[in-house]
Amino acid sequence: MQRRILMTAAPIASAALAAPAVAQSLPPLRWRMTSAFPRNLDLTYGAGEFFCRAVGEITEGRFTITQFPAGEIVGAFQAMDAVQQGSVEAAYSGGLFYVGKDPAFALSAAVPFMMNPRQQHAWMWQAGGNAMLNEFFKRFNVHAVPCGQTGNQWGGWFRREIRTADDLRGLKMRVAGVAGNVMQRVGVVPQQIPPGDIYPALERGVIDAVEYIGPYDDEKLGLNRVARFYYYPGWGEGGTVFHAFFNLDHWNALPRAYKAAVEVASQAATLNMMAAYDARNPEAIMRLVANGTQLRGFSSELVDTLYRSALDFYAETSAQNAAFKEILDSQVAFRDRNYQYHQVADFQFDAMMLRLRRR
Repeated sequence: MQRRILMTAAPIASAALAAPAVAQSLPPLRWRMTSAFPRNLDLTYGAGEFFCRAVGEITEGRFTITQFPAGEIVGAFQAMDAVQQGSVEAAYSGGLFYVGKDPAFALSAAVPFMMNPRQQHAWMWQAGGNAMLNEFFKRFNVHAVPCGQTGNQWGGWFRREIRTADDLRGLKMRVAGVAGNVMQRVGVVPQQIPPGDIYPALERGVIDAVEYIGPYDDEKLGLNRVARFYYYPGWGEGGTVFHAFFNLDHWNALPRAYKAAVEVASQAATLNMMAAYDARNPEAIMRLVANGTQLRGFSSELVDTLYRSALDFYAETSAQNAAFKEILDSQVAFRDRNYQYHQVADFQFDAMMLRLRRR
């Protein structure tokens, strides 16, 4: 009897000894992550919090990352610089904020008339997208993992109705990334303004229009109190990916177990953010409309004009920027193959359900 108990206990004891031994081989690390977002934007800033918490829990507290809101360590648009220079180990941000460094950064987040959220996630995690992007990021001394997804972003807030491209001429508009380059070609004066500074800029008339994210965040920022007309579809960002950016030297020095924790936590944060927006945007748009927001659709003619503008920008940029061309070509090929399938799969299901529920 005693022999049987000892034989049963032996593997349990071995496991108990082995687990701490493995844990002890992993160094305790304490990293800082600066965010591009203010604390009051609970889904964008909150996704970084979710990610940091998950990494800590997966590693049983041995690897902890603490996030700081925009402005506490560096400003929203200085997050990438801080990571490149090693002032902080990590940043939570969107690549489209850094098109001034290289327009290819936007391809990690969203560019006009490109992929939807499912296509983005599939391209990045299953079609070599992450490896391709990180080959580009290496030039800037960073490594990144996708860590958040807003879903389709709306077309923007305007003080007056927009019917044709002529109505856009001369408008000062807060619009991020390549969408700003595209709108500039039809007469818009694009403005890069950090999320926390958007409302006062619109209220004071520094800008005339705003494209940010969607109903939930836009309501939280109070944009409906200053602009009346809210436009769709969100042609500029079919789905926007945020990333956790890491200083490359710090990333390369991480134990493999910690890198795995980061990758698992980032995918969980991405799914959680998209689910949160899908749950909250429908409620927010109903509140906005009830409080006087006027929904408007961009005309087909205007969308066609913007589409041609985007294609011209892509052609010109690709001719001058090999990295941009390589990443864009990969995304276009993946997007087109994906649409061939989904036009007879998911999109048909959605169209069917929209038709049936209208009866």
